[in-house]
Amino acid sequence: TRRSSDLAIRQTKITMKTAVLASFLASAAAFAPASNNGRSATMLFEDAAAAEPEAKYVASESLPFMEYPPNLKGYVGDAGFDPFRFSDFLPMDFLREAELKHGRICMMATAGFAAVDLGLRVYPLPEGYEGLTSVTAHDALVKQGGMGQMLLWFSFLEIFDTVAVIQMLNGSGRRPGDFGFDPAGFLTNADAKKEEDMMLKELTNGRLAMLAFSGMVTQAVLTQGPFPYV
Repeated sequence: TRRSSDLAIRQTKITMKTAVLASFLASAAAFAPASNNGRSATMLFEDAAAAEPEAKYVASESLPFMEYPPNLKGYVGDAGFDPFRFSDFLPMDFLREAELKHGRICMMATAGFAAVDLGLRVYPLPEGYEGLTSVTAHDALVKQGGMGQMLLWFSFLEIFDTVAVIQMLNGSGRRPGDFGFDPAGFLTNADAKKEEDMMLKELTNGRLAMLAFSGMVTQAVLTQGPFPYV
């Protein structure tokens, strides 16, 4: 009986030691890194970066020392010229509309500015128009009231233009600068190639006119002389 009692006590001690050892092992396991088949977040980010195609640097055609603005792609007259990167944060259709509008205005302004200083007049001349040059005409017409009339009517036309631009930006399908105005029929029955060529010519001449008008006005003011302002 005594032997049986000693054996039971010994087994009890062994059981207790085993339980304590198991509890220590469980506590240590809580501080050990988890072992599973998953990969760390760092590895996953590295794999994702490797899977993405590396952005290839493309130089601008007109400004080789700068990166090509990708939003210009597909537009007529694209030479990669957008040094201030307006196309990154403004709709390209809006920018093209503005470029065409300013180009068209400057083409008319360049011809009109030179014509006045070459002696072209519409008779009978209104009172106060005699002896004016293209430079002096501005102040004289402000005083006479002609410039105010021009501002009024051009502002009225801008209302229709603004509506057309808003509809275009909302997906109406209208092309930038397209008002259906082609009295000479240059685009009548034109194929896609000829149409693109005519659009490029208008855009190129408009860009040239914007530079030309700026230079003409500056030179005319500096020299105060007749055309060609030298």
